[in-house]
Amino acid sequence: MKRVFVFLAAAAALVAAGWFGVRAFGGSSHPLASVAIPIKAPEELPDTPGKWRGRIDYRALDSQLSALAQRPEMAGLAVAVVENGKLSFVRTYGVADKATGAPVTPHTLFRWASVSKTATGAMAAALASDGAVDLDRPVADWRTSLRLPGGAEAHVTVAELLSQRTGLTKNAYDEKLEEGQDPALLRASLSTAPLQCEPGTCHTYQNVAFDTANEILGKAANKAFPDAVEDRFFLPLGMVSAGYGMKRLTGASDWARPHNGAHVRPVKEAYWRVPAAAGVESDIVDFATWMQAMMGSRPDVLPPAVLQIAHHPRVGTARLYGGALRQAISDASYGMGWRNFTYDGLRLEGHSGAVAGYRATMIFEPATRTGVVALWNSDWGFPFRIPFAAIDSYHGRADAGWLDLSKLPPAPGGTARTAAAVRPPIG
Repeated sequence: MKRVFVFLAAAAALVAAGWFGVRAFGGSSHPLASVAIPIKAPEELPDTPGKWRGRIDYRALDSQLSALAQRPEMAGLAVAVVENGKLSFVRTYGVADKATGAPVTPHTLFRWASVSKTATGAMAAALASDGAVDLDRPVADWRTSLRLPGGAEAHVTVAELLSQRTGLTKNAYDEKLEEGQDPALLRASLSTAPLQCEPGTCHTYQNVAFDTANEILGKAANKAFPDAVEDRFFLPLGMVSAGYGMKRLTGASDWARPHNGAHVRPVKEAYWRVPAAAGVESDIVDFATWMQAMMGSRPDVLPPAVLQIAHHPRVGTARLYGGALRQAISDASYGMGWRNFTYDGLRLEGHSGAVAGYRATMIFEPATRTGVVALWNSDWGFPFRIPFAAIDSYHGRADAGWLDLSKLPPAPGGTARTAAAVRPPIG
């Protein structure tokens, strides 16, 4: 009787938070009652000034984020900060839908875009730790749909695939994916695509080719790749809002519509069809939980050895972002769905992403287990600066002006005129 009461109480909490709206629409194959789900009550969230604790000047950060959210390029924004491994700040701004004025809440679902690759890299590392995947085995051994120029899939390894070393020109065939072409057929046709370098020798960012991991890891786990990730990571971490698929997002009771300036954009399915590259959505609280797990806070789910396999640098890359932020970053590298770089003497890790009408970023400093996750439903790239402002504040550095809006040109009509300056690879 006591267990029934506990479950009913948990279910009531989930209903209040909107989770049943999420799970009821094509999300997970798991009945909710069969899963042990940690419940985080709303009052536990550090979402008001009285609950903000730490070295970061959260009142100043909140003021900057409030001003940022009022820019015409923006719609909604959700930000969480983890300081010394502890969730210390959660705040939401603006609207999930400019057409209705529905506000963003801590439970609004956004897309992770290419931050989804971090789950793929972690899944590959976990299966490698299990002995189910040999990362040094050629991709061709898995009988996937991927075909590379000159039959290079016969020697490009799984680790090289996941560290973006296929040699293909950057973002090969993304435009065809966006046109609605089948990802598996596109992977097969990559055999005639142009190369930027010899396969295995340099970093060239991909989405269509990267999603070969969807096939490999699904076979290794003996289940569909999205289900494997949810079972292995999201559900044990209590990330009940996190999952894969367009219907899962649009069927939720609280989800952010994509925007371009003042206009609500149509939802496009393209990158959901490459789930290993860009398929995840969640709310900001679960996004922060994922960052904490990536920091090593949940060794029961993601042991240090697994994180080491996924995160350690495997290939050097070009500098990230653009403009002043690009100049502040050096020594960039890529693991398996994972970025590493130096920012003004600090070693940082994480990933960022962009798909039509959505942006996401997760950047933290492993040495202090301090970092930021941010989700927003517009095409504007300026908010990619948020983690760097927070990390500077943590270290007591003078304000570098990362969130200084006074230097931006006016944007009449919501035109995102500065987006290109800090845009990461699409996907």
